[in-house]
Amino acid sequence: MGRTLQALIFDVDGTLADTERDGHRVAFNRAFAEVGLPWEWSVERYGALLSTGGGKERLLRYIAEDQPTFVPQPEAKTWAAAIHQIKTQHYKHIMQMGLIPLRPGVARFIHAARSQGVRLAIATTSAPANAIALLETAFAPEAPQWFEVIAAGDVVTAKKPAPDIYRYALQALDLAPDCCLAIEDSHQGLMAATQAGLKTVITRSHYTQDEDFAAAALVLDHLGEPEQPFTVFSTPAPTATYLDLPLAEQILTGNLDERA
Repeated sequence: MGRTLQALIFDVDGTLADTERDGHRVAFNRAFAEVGLPWEWSVERYGALLSTGGGKERLLRYIAEDQPTFVPQPEAKTWAAAIHQIKTQHYKHIMQMGLIPLRPGVARFIHAARSQGVRLAIATTSAPANAIALLETAFAPEAPQWFEVIAAGDVVTAKKPAPDIYRYALQALDLAPDCCLAIEDSHQGLMAATQAGLKTVITRSHYTQDEDFAAAALVLDHLGEPEQPFTVFSTPAPTATYLDLPLAEQILTGNLDERA
């Protein structure tokens, strides 16, 4: 019958690269400064806001919780969209500087998938421009074309942890969830993927290392390299020391080996 694994569906922020703390947060603060708002999101505050999926949604939560006397003009959703558009330009500039590297194992794993005919997709709450900026700068200018589907931003109404973005990606790929593997870094991403029927590998990131990943098929500190083995935080643990396509196939088929 051949290989069960047909496609890999990647989250972006925190999964491909640790973009949240030093990318998105900084870009939001620069957008606030540009429009004359005396706000600055600390590392800790932004971490708390991340439990709300979507940048515009985080803005609205922030003014509700931290700036209750602020009155957005002309109205809240329009204001949030305008600030978010400014933030996206700052984020793209930060990414173009090349200061945020891919996480260990990401480039190796994606190149291996491409070389062996495994299809690639993106499922993220981040804006399409943000996802594309990361792909173009961290991989190659043509990298967005490696991904058959880039499901991003407002392509669905309900953001993670709702499963809509993953269901959208699966429909666009025309694949069933049991032949795809999701790669995520957060609890809300895990909930979105598993509710869509996907087995999920978690690579814990700066902001998510203490979250609940009990529903994941495998929980790692990163995808690993031959010379930089991953650490496993779930059971059963594989005998492999980095995520490759044979291990991905084992995860998908439920044949994950116990560590000797």
